Amino acid sequence: MEMQVLKNPNPKPVKVGEIFFGGSQVVPMAGPCAVESRQQVLACAEALQKLGIKVMRGGAFKPRTSPRGFQGLGEAGLELLAEVKAKYGLLLVSEVIDEDSLRAGAEVLDIIQIGSRNMQNFSLLRKVGRLGKPVLLKRGLAATLQEWLAAAEYILAEGNDQIILCERGIRTFEPATRNTLDLGAVAWLKQEVGFPVVVDPSHASGQRRLVGPLARGAVACGADGLLIEVHPEPDQALCDGQQSLNFEQFARLLQELEPVARAVGKSLA
Repeated sequence: MEMQVLKNPNPKPVKVGEIFFGGSQVVPMAGPCAVESRQQVLACAEALQKLGIKVMRGGAFKPRTSPRGFQGLGEAGLELLAEVKAKYGLLLVSEVIDEDSLRAGAEVLDIIQIGSRNMQNFSLLRKVGRLGKPVLLKRGLAATLQEWLAAAEYILAEGNDQIILCERGIRTFEPATRNTLDLGAVAWLKQEVGFPVVVDPSHASGQRRLVGPLARGAVACGADGLLIEVHPEPDQALCDGQQSLNFEQFARLLQELEPVARAVGKSLA
């Protein structure tokens, strides 16, 4: 059966504040996997602002495979993100996991993230669609491109075309990395679909030493943005520290990305 391709009915960049996803710039988004404390998020925000980053990520609600894992600070985490936004002027992207977190997040967040585990939570997708805010839709860990685009169609059907697709790696038979980053999907989506596509090299690799090479490869393949985990002290992180960069490593990566972006006719936002 031939694959049915969802086309963006209005293929234009997604505007978030003064940032555009899907235009001539690559948008780096960075911050901790999980909001852990006020000290942590303020340190991250200050470092990111100095580096010129416009969008900060940070998980207030963290669905984890094990119930024993750190689940985030919830609404208290959103309050800390709101403080960051007020003090540093950063745009915010964070995951919502249900109707309650969506209601709370809608008041603070500039981009609503639907995580890999909720890609096919159709009720949540419909509610996000009705909200009308930009949505970062992560690919499910074992989802085909058709299934991923069908999930996007649930959002689109509610009248919201501000969809940013996020490739974060898929589960394969290969255990050397946390997931297998599908850069072929990035190139295909950019040619066939028309929605902006960003890449999360942190979750794809699971190893900080691989984040840089995968990020450079993503930009070379046409990615419109990157979602990178950055932490003041990665080895002390409560969530995914092994794949997080410290501030110095992240600054160095930004420098490495600039010539790659120029080579494909783009610049770093």
